[in-house]
Amino acid sequence: MADLQKQIEIEKGLDNLAFYLDDLFRIPGVGWRFGLDAIIGLIPNVGDTLTSFASFYILLAGVRYGVPKITLLRMAFNIGLDYLVGSIPVVGDAFDFVWKSNKQNMNLIRKRASGHGKGKTSDYVFVFGLIGILIAILVGSIFASAFVIYWILTSRPLI
Repeated sequence: MADLQKQIEIEKGLDNLAFYLDDLFRIPGVGWRFGLDAIIGLIPNVGDTLTSFASFYILLAGVRYGVPKITLLRMAFNIGLDYLVGSIPVVGDAFDFVWKSNKQNMNLIRKRASGHGKGKTSDYVFVFGLIGILIAILVGSIFASAFVIYWILTSRPLI
């Protein structure tokens, strides 16, 4: 009974995190929802990076709930797509308002979970490898942005 109560608390916390990131605000009359991911994502590179780290927590929760590796890979893809497209100026900001990676990942956990505490060591190694790849993408995009800014600031005018 205590284990079931703990699972409900964890699930509620994960649901709250996904809600804050993806659905916190509603546009009156239209009913469209968006969350902190879309707002914080307006800050180039920094915003998308911060919200990606919050999304990693939901990915790790997938391991705790015994989600299969292929589903963990799908969850990591959702986070990576959210970051990569979200980091494109203007287009990415619009994308962040419609792409709900955290909500999608919570739905994947619900559909594919085998139970709380069922994650194996190999699952954790797999997820940390995925997170490492995602962090490398994050760092690479930050360096690419810094390079583009440096190039723009130091290049000679053509005229």
